[in-house]
Amino acid sequence: MVINKDLNGNALIIAVEGRLETTTAPELEAVIKSELDGITELTFDFAKLDYISSAGLRVLLTAQKTMNRQGKMTITGANDIVMEIFDVTGFSDILNIE
Repeated sequence: MVINKDLNGNALIIAVEGRLETTTAPELEAVIKSELDGITELTFDFAKLDYISSAGLRVLLTAQKTMNRQGKMTITGANDIVMEIFDVTGFSDILNIE
C-alpha cells in the first residue's frame, strides 16, 4: 500500500493505492492520527485503491467519528469493487462518497 498526503491549509487529501487490509490498515491509521489535528476537511482519494477489508473500514469509521467533531470527511474515486463493499456493509449510508 502507498499513502500520499497533500495538505492545503486546513484541508488534507490522503490518496491510498493498493490494498487496505489487516496488514496495511495500521499504517493508514497512524497517518490519520498524526495528521488530523486542525484539519477541517479530510478527503480520501481512493482512485487507486484496489480493495478494502473490514480493518480498513474500521479505520475509516474512526476517521469519520473524528471528523464529525471537527469538520467533514469525503471519499472520492472509489472503484466498483470498493463501492460494492461500501454498499454491502452499509458504509455507503454513513460516509460521504463522491
